[in-house]
Amino acid sequence: MKHLIKIFVFVLVVSSIVSCKKDSRPNYQFMPNMYEPVPYEAYSESAAFANGVEAQLPVEGTIPRGYTPFEIDNTTAGYEEAKANLVNPLTAGEFDEDKAKALYDIYCGICHGNKGNGQGNLVKREKILGIPSYDDAGRAINAGSIYHTIYYGKNAMGSYANQLNEEERWQVVAYVLKLKADLEK
Repeated sequence: MKHLIKIFVFVLVVSSIVSCKKDSRPNYQFMPNMYEPVPYEAYSESAAFANGVEAQLPVEGTIPRGYTPFEIDNTTAGYEEAKANLVNPLTAGEFDEDKAKALYDIYCGICHGNKGNGQGNLVKREKILGIPSYDDAGRAINAGSIYHTIYYGKNAMGSYANQLNEEERWQVVAYVLKLKADLEK
């Protein structure tokens, strides 16, 4: 008797599921806004876009917010100018050694080494050759030359201007000078 009741319940459940399905009508849609986009014509109502151009160039001479232009050219003369005239605007109180070390380890330490001795992991594995130490007498680096190199890159080193904002670049400059002083002891 128990088996007969179980079979009856099973047949009832299956028949109710099958009887509700109709191939002639669409299934239920749950959250249709997830896969049916709502079109917008954002530029159609403005007189500024009457000629059909969707995006406009910025007004000449304007500077984006948060961006400070770097006026020194990417030339050898520009490098020498930066080396002679550019100084770090951060005071000793603004220099955050922990933040600067973290940025240095992410962007610089892989090649230059965590101590600035030119023995990073890529150099040890011979993927990159010829990275000199910061205390190399022939380099005579200072804050201006380091900033110029970070901004534009030099030789095989590429620019890090897109990865580091201006304040972060100056933090890294101060940390590189600290590593240089530690190596010269």
